[in-house]
Amino acid sequence: MKTTPQVNLLACLLLLPLFCVVLPVNGYDKEMTVYVDARKTECLYHSVKQGETIDFEYQVIDGGHGDLDISFTLLDPIGLVIVSDLKKPDNMHRHDVEKEGDYRFCFDNSFSMYNRKTVFFELIVEREGDQHHGDTQWNEDLADLTPDEYYDMKVQDIMDFIGRIRLQLNKARQLQDMLRSHEARDRNLAETNFQKVNHWSMLQISAMIGVGLIQVFMLRSIFETHGRMHHLWRKLGI
Repeated sequence: MKTTPQVNLLACLLLLPLFCVVLPVNGYDKEMTVYVDARKTECLYHSVKQGETIDFEYQVIDGGHGDLDISFTLLDPIGLVIVSDLKKPDNMHRHDVEKEGDYRFCFDNSFSMYNRKTVFFELIVEREGDQHHGDTQWNEDLADLTPDEYYDMKVQDIMDFIGRIRLQLNKARQLQDMLRSHEARDRNLAETNFQKVNHWSMLQISAMIGVGLIQVFMLRSIFETHGRMHHLWRKLGI
């Protein structure tokens, strides 16, 4: 069944608060958690076109029994270093792409001898002006409308309003992602401290029980006249 552009536009306007603002854009948005073993370097590649913008944010959420830090390097398609971080817990970078090709994002844990690092990162690649994506399609649909219909619907105002909503939703989602990564890091740190406290508590309890048993044995041996330890105490003058 075929529908006219006017019907499609009206349907989109009616359902816009639920669906249209969450449609994918002509960019790239990826969230991932990676594990970087001790003495290892993990690299990820992504193809970026000239004129696009790279937004990269990372955070170490688990450092094993070591520090929450990692070294990060961003390299362009010919291998030149764009960004280099040395042993940082988190950071955020933005780069305007001038060379088209495969960009390399590397996490370096070679300085760690035994501890594996867990790193959460988010990569956003978009072209300037993507916040107004869909304007061309909307203009094509509006071409079949009469001036009165165009005026009554005030589509341009709606489009501007939707664009602002989309930007705010993207910022809110990014903030929620960062809060979730902070929560994961704090939870891992709390669990690690909990295990350390339990281990030390068990060690101290075992030491206390052992010392108590030794004291009981020593006291009993002092008052036993026919025991083996009694002769030793006599030699020592006790």
